[in-house]
Amino acid sequence: MSKSAALSSNDANGWWGQLAPYQRLVFIVATLAWMFDCLDQQLFNLARNPAMTALLDKGQDTKFFGGIATAIFVFGWATGGMIFGSLGDRYGRVKMLAVTVLLYSLATGLSALAGFPKLATVAQALHLTSVPWFEGLTPHYMDFCIFRFITGLGVGGVFGLAVALVADTVPSGVRPRALGVLQSFSAVGNVAAGFIGLGIALTVIGTNPNYWMWLFVIGALPAFMVATIQLRIKEPETWIEARDRATAEGKKSGSYKDLFGHPTWRRHALLGMVLSCAGVIGLWGIGVFSTDLVGDIITNHFKANGATLDEINKGKQIWSSLNLLCFNVGAFFGMMAFTRVTERIGRKKAFAFFFLGALVMTVFVFQMLGKINGRWDILWMAPLMGFFQLSVFAGFSIYLPELFPTRLRATGVSFCYNVGRYLAATGPLTLALLAKSLADKAAVKAAAVGGDVANAKIDAFRDAASCMCLIFLLGLLVLPFLPETKGKPLPE
Repeated sequence: MSKSAALSSNDANGWWGQLAPYQRLVFIVATLAWMFDCLDQQLFNLARNPAMTALLDKGQDTKFFGGIATAIFVFGWATGGMIFGSLGDRYGRVKMLAVTVLLYSLATGLSALAGFPKLATVAQALHLTSVPWFEGLTPHYMDFCIFRFITGLGVGGVFGLAVALVADTVPSGVRPRALGVLQSFSAVGNVAAGFIGLGIALTVIGTNPNYWMWLFVIGALPAFMVATIQLRIKEPETWIEARDRATAEGKKSGSYKDLFGHPTWRRHALLGMVLSCAGVIGLWGIGVFSTDLVGDIITNHFKANGATLDEINKGKQIWSSLNLLCFNVGAFFGMMAFTRVTERIGRKKAFAFFFLGALVMTVFVFQMLGKINGRWDILWMAPLMGFFQLSVFAGFSIYLPELFPTRLRATGVSFCYNVGRYLAATGPLTLALLAKSLADKAAVKAAAVGGDVANAKIDAFRDAASCMCLIFLLGLLVLPFLPETKGKPLPE
């Protein structure tokens, strides 16, 4: 990279000025695909609790089964990343990006149908209701989990494809900045989800206990973007050349056999997966469940003030949406900060700083949220946690493409980012089980001494989430074994 290119890419507007009109179009389409992907994820987080209340039988543990639904979604996410990353290297980033956007959009819309009790269910059609393992679960809850798995397939494919498409299209001098900004727009999608949730809560729709279905209907809208992807975007020349060269050499683009058959790419894939796993579990095993903590805090506050059930539900929706908004405003600035920091001090040092910050800040927020200024703590604590937790995801978009050659780039990036999700899928379940165990013990102890059982359960949830934060140390431990790629060209 020339000195002039480096300087211009560090200028606030310089990187955009170096893109040709078509490169800008590619960047915008890829960024929108990822932004809507993240919108979908966060709409699910807002809809999860009310959906569990509607889809489960009365008395069933909504937190536990909500954790299972999240784990299934994340498992589908990992599977989709594995499949579509490889297909993107083999058949084209643009084609597969269109497929993944369409898949997650339609399946998100179908998730709303699980809330219609008079409709026949997929679970019944597949005779899942007669399987002993599913005994006690309603068919509509099982439908919801099926649709969330399919949504996860599409959601999981987008990141690796979008990142590889941009990395292969924009000039090398501005690639880190472009990829960092692409990832930062995930926070824009998340903030949009927060505004949507807030808007529904403040309208007549918010008084309907099935308002969560509208969240999924809105999440289906990005399907209309597929036409733009297919009609206006073409495959990158670098990908076409790499595919043809690999064919001439008797190699396959997007081959996991080639990825793991080469010692360097195998090492990068395995270590990159561990690095990504720390961030993914930190977010999906801990961070997104701050919404549950907020819901508990708001419920206790409104109950203490004699609010009705409708007022409590509306208050939970409003403050959960505010929590999401504040969390992702902080996330946007965190990802932009990571992009700047990594350009100055390198990828590995930036990861070390932000992983350590994520550990400290997440424990602080889960332990102290609501204890200083009540529910108003959400407005300043959520941005701090979002700043550090999501910052490392900008690092994934910048760093992971620098570890693999063009013919294996989407495959390698998707493997690192998504295979970690197979382990990350255990995060929500682990948190649910740990929180339930601690809550049961805390409730018994509180009841024995005449204490506040509700607050004892909340404190148990705080402790469970804080214990889970040790996962951030995994990101620190793997860094010494990874290469520093700052200022180096993409491998070929």
